[in-house]
Amino acid sequence: MTGQFQLTEDQRAIQEMAQRFTADNITPQAGEWDEKHHFPVDVIKQTGELGFGAIYVSEESGGIALGRLEAALIMEAMAYGCPTTSAFISIHNMAAWMIDTYGSEDLKNRYLPDLVSMEKLASYALTEPSSGSDAAALKTTAKLDGDHYVLNGTKQFISGGGVNDVYVVMVRTGEHKTRGISCVVVDKDTPGVSFGAPEKKLGWNASPTAQVIFEDARVPVANRVGEEGDGFKFAMAGLDGGRLNIGACSLGGAQRCLDEAIAYTKDRNQFGQSIADFQNTQFMLADMATELEAARALLYLAAAKVTDGAPDKTRFSAMAKRLATDSGSNVVNSALQLFGGYGYLKDYPIERFWRDLRVHSILEGTNQVMRMIVGRDLLKD
Repeated sequence: MTGQFQLTEDQRAIQEMAQRFTADNITPQAGEWDEKHHFPVDVIKQTGELGFGAIYVSEESGGIALGRLEAALIMEAMAYGCPTTSAFISIHNMAAWMIDTYGSEDLKNRYLPDLVSMEKLASYALTEPSSGSDAAALKTTAKLDGDHYVLNGTKQFISGGGVNDVYVVMVRTGEHKTRGISCVVVDKDTPGVSFGAPEKKLGWNASPTAQVIFEDARVPVANRVGEEGDGFKFAMAGLDGGRLNIGACSLGGAQRCLDEAIAYTKDRNQFGQSIADFQNTQFMLADMATELEAARALLYLAAAKVTDGAPDKTRFSAMAKRLATDSGSNVVNSALQLFGGYGYLKDYPIERFWRDLRVHSILEGTNQVMRMIVGRDLLKD
């Protein structure tokens, strides 16, 4: 009997499809992608055939119109093989969702067919060199000139920067801190758009990160998403889902490391017995599994709330993101300890997950900002 807290048959089928794809196409190659800083565009585009380029794009626009829990299941399954690839697909989905949800019919018709199929890949550009957690402090300007906006400014830490075809960009069109922000879609080959050198990072080596630079780049007003001044509202609306996805990526990576640690401790012998037979090992594994399941339960609950539009969805998303990303890193750290010196070697996948998951407590809102959101919500009248 499936109870209230079980996945439905449809959800299990989606999860199993993502798990099979990951086992066949991602897990065997992820270590090499990391080592060679290879961006697996071919594999990412293959996920488009499963509908993973448009997970919560409406069916009218060609998407598969799933809820946030289903999206989290997909992200978690793919992160078991490579958190970087999974997170990249999440970002593409956020951009496609924003165009589908808030864009005009004309904008949707021009961009969504290629994004849904993943013929083209999309980046989302909000962060700037001097505006991270304080997203509304962004300075990139879009000045109206006839039927075009002229863009000037720099975006920082953009996944897919310099490689992706389409950029959903938050720009300043007015003085007001939040209501002066608008959203425009910019093509990679727009004159005046250039890119910084690929950043050299601790992890996430399987996807490129670079600055996106605008120098008098002319973008048609027809490429604006929604009304002028609504951009910040869209950015905030997208964050709940983004936070769930990045939390799900941490769950998937941590589950992989727990599974690897269980197998390794059974095989590794010290002092005449398998290290899995030591009580200390069993206690560590028990704590890892418990922490992971608790984080997963909260994340799935938060995902259901976001899909339902519950009034406390933002608080739950923030709590779930904080717990899943911190717990994910803790579990991977414990797995590395159980592997001993071998955990530190690139011959095993643990160190890659340790590096890849570390950034999850920074992006989509730092975990300090998550605590701020939760605390403020608890104390509001």
